[in-house]
Amino acid sequence: MLLFVPKETHPGETRAALVPPTVERLVRMGLEVAVEPGLGLGAGHRDSDYVGAGARLAEDRGSALEEADVVVRVRKPPLEEVPRLKSGCIHISFLDPFRETALVDALAAQHVSAVSVDLIPRNMAAQGMDALSGQANLAGYVAVILAAERLNKIFPMLITPAGTIAPARVFVIGAGIAGLQAIATAKRLGARVAAYDTRAVVAQQVQSLGARFIEIDLGDIQPRDTYEKGLTPEQLERQRQALAGVCAQSDVVIATALVFGKEAPRIVTREMMAGMRPGSVIVDLAIESGGNVEGAELDKEVMVDGVRVIGLGSLPAKVSAHASQMYSANLANFIDTFWNREQKIIELDLENEIIKNCLVTHDGGIVNEDVRQKRP
Repeated sequence: MLLFVPKETHPGETRAALVPPTVERLVRMGLEVAVEPGLGLGAGHRDSDYVGAGARLAEDRGSALEEADVVVRVRKPPLEEVPRLKSGCIHISFLDPFRETALVDALAAQHVSAVSVDLIPRNMAAQGMDALSGQANLAGYVAVILAAERLNKIFPMLITPAGTIAPARVFVIGAGIAGLQAIATAKRLGARVAAYDTRAVVAQQVQSLGARFIEIDLGDIQPRDTYEKGLTPEQLERQRQALAGVCAQSDVVIATALVFGKEAPRIVTREMMAGMRPGSVIVDLAIESGGNVEGAELDKEVMVDGVRVIGLGSLPAKVSAHASQMYSANLANFIDTFWNREQKIIELDLENEIIKNCLVTHDGGIVNEDVRQKRP
């Protein structure tokens, strides 16, 4: 099988879907690997590194897409490239399939077997393939580093001849993978950290990292409700009122709240920002899904009432070397799991639970039940 790795074209995307050590692993398995020249430069790898690992350089991107049996990349494919994929090709990347309906329809029409890595289940069997968690972890780290660099204060407490400098106050909204990493990173830098999540069950995780958990009574909310249903308008308003006071006391707010497959909930309003001190910093990790912060703009830093709002997308790409290393390993683990060593092919077993979750299109149709049911 020919596996092709095209260079990412999304603005600011510096990650590579495969790194040379992973290419070497796949070649040893029996795959032929072709990479587009310049694939790994943003992640610290030269073309010669890929050639040395056993890949060949594919100078003509279009021809390589047409010939490939497997295409792997980080971002979703440009819609105009889908007709160039050959029938029966396996395409593996982040797809955001609940919102990208035109792309999903095009992949189905082209008879592409499209695997969306954002749908790989978070369980023990698929742990080594869980790209979503790995990249979210890095995003939480980068968010804190960005905030620390932009803030006009230092994070740790210092005792100086001029007196004691109090630690910066960091407030993390959302205690998922990204939020927990943001908490841990801010604590390591010496900040005083508080965190909030609608799911009270994560309070112990937050506290175990040394942060204070903010409790807000929103009524009876089950752990999965915030991800599958979101909050009601009344609950959102009650939440905003309670969070306003915490934001006013904070030097940094990091918003990580996402509802998978939907627009991100608007949590931090202009009214709340007006109560924050000038020079405070907000980082919106949900910006690519619409944003948690009113006034945030994708791939921009803007000032709102004296507060710096950072809405940079693709935060894992800021640490592209490690982000690529992790994502590449996730892809290799996926391929290895479904690799038929005798026939030298990837077998997508439609009865396998992992495949049931992450395979979106196959054999000319949309085979993922959740994607079919949640189409707008």
